[in-house]
Amino acid sequence: MGLHRLRQMTTSPLDVLCIGHASFDLVFSVPHHPAADEKIVADALLACGGGPAANAAVTVARLGRKAGFAGYLGMDLYGERHLEELRAAGIDTRAVVRGSSPTPLSVVLVKPDGRRTLVNHKGDTRPLPPQAFVPPATPARCILFDGHEPDLSEPALAWARTHDAATVLDAGSLHGGSEWLMFRVGHLVASEKFAAQWLGKNDPERALAALAERSPCVVITLGEHGLIWRRGAEAGRLPAFPVEAVDTTGAGDVFHGAYAAGLAAGMDWPEMLRYASAAGALCCTRLGARPGIPSGADVERLLAGYGSKPQVMG
Repeated sequence: MGLHRLRQMTTSPLDVLCIGHASFDLVFSVPHHPAADEKIVADALLACGGGPAANAAVTVARLGRKAGFAGYLGMDLYGERHLEELRAAGIDTRAVVRGSSPTPLSVVLVKPDGRRTLVNHKGDTRPLPPQAFVPPATPARCILFDGHEPDLSEPALAWARTHDAATVLDAGSLHGGSEWLMFRVGHLVASEKFAAQWLGKNDPERALAALAERSPCVVITLGEHGLIWRRGAEAGRLPAFPVEAVDTTGAGDVFHGAYAAGLAAGMDWPEMLRYASAAGALCCTRLGARPGIPSGADVERLLAGYGSKPQVMG
């Protein structure tokens, strides 16, 4: 596919550079999961940008930090719409690469209990080559990867080491990119699905112990059951914030974005986990990942409503 970059990176310092997948989402609210050969009518439709790293970048920006996004968007209607959204959110988009291959498209069916089914189509769109990575003109405090741009990962990691930037992997599912990165980043933040795929069975506690043998910091998110973590010799768990779930799409993306923003802001460990957990919970209260991304004020209000709880328990 023919590729071209928008412009060089800005000289403005970044708190978090998010590298990975950007898509365009068509989110349908449906009364139930359709059966074979069944036709149903959606209660609502939302069209917006999506993708783990792109959503994380918007999260960082809405939380009041400076974010950049590096990834691919096609020169089609969906790519134009998504690029407009990123720019409107204040994202540094100068590491976005455009090309003739299509922007990945996702169709999301959201059921009344907030759970969803997602179908993604990439067409002939392929990962970007290593030379597509252009380092920020000034140091970024943190780099977040989602593993979907594997060939950008090696030069980006080398840059992060040279500039003492924190590195985070959004390990949503096990694939080539996330597998290569998982033990090379400083913070492995994995979903329950990823942990089960890697371990070969659904046993989060056992997966946490095994992952922590090779990673300095591991967090496994467990949806409504909160999260578990191990950092060096310390370990613990954090209950989820109770919210009325409308749509769980993007909750993990928002958690990772808030986690990276907390790292960039120098939050202490318990505060950062609560902050990211609150942001992810708030995302579930609205239809669609992008509209559900909370502001920093939203997160602070939720945290204030629970005082110092949920507690990070050792």
